[in-house]
Amino acid sequence: MTSAARADGVPRDELPRIALAGRSNVGKSSLINALCRAKIARTSAAPGKTRLVNFYRVTVEGGPGGPGRWSAYLVDLPGYGYARGGPEAAAELASVAEAYFADDEQQPPTALLLVDSRHPELRADAAAAAWLKRLGVETRLVATKIDKLSRTERARNLGTLEQSLGMSALPVSAASGEGMDELWRTIARLARTVE
Repeated sequence: MTSAARADGVPRDELPRIALAGRSNVGKSSLINALCRAKIARTSAAPGKTRLVNFYRVTVEGGPGGPGRWSAYLVDLPGYGYARGGPEAAAELASVAEAYFADDEQQPPTALLLVDSRHPELRADAAAAAWLKRLGVETRLVATKIDKLSRTERARNLGTLEQSLGMSALPVSAASGEGMDELWRTIARLARTVE
């Protein structure tokens, strides 16, 4: 629907906003496309593609989120951990994400923290979880790219994520569609907490 470089570009209507936060190249834009079953968010194999806060307004007619029609924004935040343009660009992207959460007076901030299920012990993910907690953001953990792991690796890595980040992770795959129904239910629950 729109993109914002600063907090004053955030839509100010009453719709709930669910932010997708995560490391660069964790699959935030791919996950939005998988949820919407359409290519609406631009993706790239190169990290650091998303440089603005991008807002996607979705309207759901029943389905896994529950009965009735409801709408929300899926908010694609710039990734952390890498930025084209070096440290100055990384600092700029971090300030864009922080401004998004800091200037959210109308509703309590909510986020899906996306982590790559193949790399469960990254310090950047632990720092992001602590940062979201410090900001008072209601957060759910989502483990992406789960289709790339064997059953044994899945169990081990999901356990490691829960232990290191202090919350259980919802395993999903944008490629295979695994976990999408449960993710929609999670989004619906978050959206209803801010209505």
